[in-house]
Amino acid sequence: MPTPDPPARDGLVAGLYSVDPTRPLGSSDGAAAFAARRADAAEEFVAVEVAPGMAPRGLALQALAAGPVPGVLAPLAHGPARLPGRKPAYYVISLAPPGPSLAARPHAWSEAALFALVLQPAAAALERMAARGLTHRAIRPDNLFQAGPDEPAVLGPAWVAPPASRQPALYEPPYVAVCHPAGRGDGTIADDVYALGVVLVVLALGREPLAGQSPAEIVRRKLALGSFAAVTAEARLPGALADILSAMLAEDPLSRPQPAQLLDPAFARTRRRTTHFGRRAAEPVLVGAEEAFSPRSLAHALAAEPQHGLRLLRLGAIERWLRRSLGDAALAHRIEEALDRRTREAADGEERADARLLMRVVAVLDPLAPLMWRSVSLWPDGLGPLLAEGESLPLLADLVGTEGIAAWAESRPDRLASRTLSHEARRLRTLALRNGSAGGMQRLCYALNPLLPCRSPLVGDQVVVTLPALLAALDLAAAEPDRRAALPIDADIAAFILARTGSGLESELGRASSTGATAETAAAALRVFARLQAALHAGPLPGLARWLAERATPALESWKERGRRALIRERLDALAERGNLAPMLALIEDPDGRVRDAQGLKQAEASLFRIDQELAAIAAGSPARAETARRLGQEIAAGVGLAAVAATLALMAFG
Repeated sequence: MPTPDPPARDGLVAGLYSVDPTRPLGSSDGAAAFAARRADAAEEFVAVEVAPGMAPRGLALQALAAGPVPGVLAPLAHGPARLPGRKPAYYVISLAPPGPSLAARPHAWSEAALFALVLQPAAAALERMAARGLTHRAIRPDNLFQAGPDEPAVLGPAWVAPPASRQPALYEPPYVAVCHPAGRGDGTIADDVYALGVVLVVLALGREPLAGQSPAEIVRRKLALGSFAAVTAEARLPGALADILSAMLAEDPLSRPQPAQLLDPAFARTRRRTTHFGRRAAEPVLVGAEEAFSPRSLAHALAAEPQHGLRLLRLGAIERWLRRSLGDAALAHRIEEALDRRTREAADGEERADARLLMRVVAVLDPLAPLMWRSVSLWPDGLGPLLAEGESLPLLADLVGTEGIAAWAESRPDRLASRTLSHEARRLRTLALRNGSAGGMQRLCYALNPLLPCRSPLVGDQVVVTLPALLAALDLAAAEPDRRAALPIDADIAAFILARTGSGLESELGRASSTGATAETAAAALRVFARLQAALHAGPLPGLARWLAERATPALESWKERGRRALIRERLDALAERGNLAPMLALIEDPDGRVRDAQGLKQAEASLFRIDQELAAIAAGSPARAETARRLGQEIAAGVGLAAVAATLALMAFG
């Protein structure tokens, strides 16, 4: 019989790659990295550590591990491991970089070298990723590598952290850079094209533009000037390079070239620079400390200063500025519609209505802007990593509970399939609003992050991302007496199981994780783990079995006959040593035995009732019996005997 997957094996990832903690390789994509090797391979590998509590990119890992992409240090395997001197962690294995990163050799590159060694190989890799529906989202000089000065660059790893979460604001479009780092989402291949364009600017200049400016300042500069003007900073670039960069850094992602176009030599020759960048008013509108000259910069100011923005909206100042300074009556009318809708939604709560108003107004002013909910900006597919990060849980719970994602999508139907997002918003709300352990934000978090380790304190420091690993971790945890003070199910474990199984265990987990030690909670816990052990074809779990047997006392006490209880306890402890939960469950539930136990209880109660009646008659006395001393002695003897029988039956009936 197969044994359950261990939560982590010493120094071994996926059973194939051994990690050497004595050979640290600095960091990769901002995470600790170590040398790794495989017994049957000559190549060098790197193991990149996933930070505790962070969710790696599950879908990308699954797709790329099944078939690596040339030109990308794609993941080859991933899994938990325990390195000497370090806590257990999750590791992603990839080929080691062929040489130093582009950031390690700062110099101004020639146009020919940029095209041949960076643009074309990177575009080819992005084209292959786009064909699989994947994005990279970590393109920057320190994550591009060369085997030698004249060798083509390869894209580095980008899988151990949420997409774009490690990207500086310089390398991201402003509508991505403004988001919480964990909530930027997978984006599109156009976002990778943008990041690659910024890399080309940095390499062409031999330095990083906008150095020393904060992320907020960089975003404001891009919104005010346009990304191309902001990033190139009026630097003199070769004509062909400048033309292609203006396309790669276009504000609208739909206007950027596809990777296949970047591979076409004719594209650079025929591309003409675009200098148009939206409308700009002669006079700004002041939102707190932010000056806004355009609808896009106004949307950003409202997101940055929500309280000031709400005040201006209530006073009608935004509409007047749109009409008088910008001359856009149609846009002003849409703001009026959003205000009218806010009035109708006020019954749902003033604070929530204000949040919806700002979200809609920002979406109307800037169709490129992300979802802005109160103080958090994110893309919908960034919700999962943002939940795992845990910083804004109350706000995100409110966003999910009000189906705010659907309301946002409805405000920009020209950009997104609003029907798809509306359906997804309802699904998320259903999961989040289910009571107890059958739902809630915990289950939603695990469901949206398939590789997020279980956070229950019952598993200790083990890295548990699968149900077999959960069984193994609990089996190990049973060796610690403090852990066995309660059943091996808490809210996190219940949510983790439900997220990994989908459905079918809601009611049982709801009972098992409820407060208080009762017969029902003990039996429900045993049913849950017995079903998991059988479904996963897991091997013996003696530790977990002893834990469950120890906590099964309330279930045993539901048996009325004392002798039967003692026998069941003896057999239960024996079965627990074998580690098979199904026979333990059958022993405690035993429908036929339950019927016999109930029948015995009824018989004992009936006999006790008859004896009580006879004792009452004896206690009342009888004149005929009282006249005869001989008869009196017999009555006393009979009374004592009946009392003894009654006591025996009471013990048998009530334990």
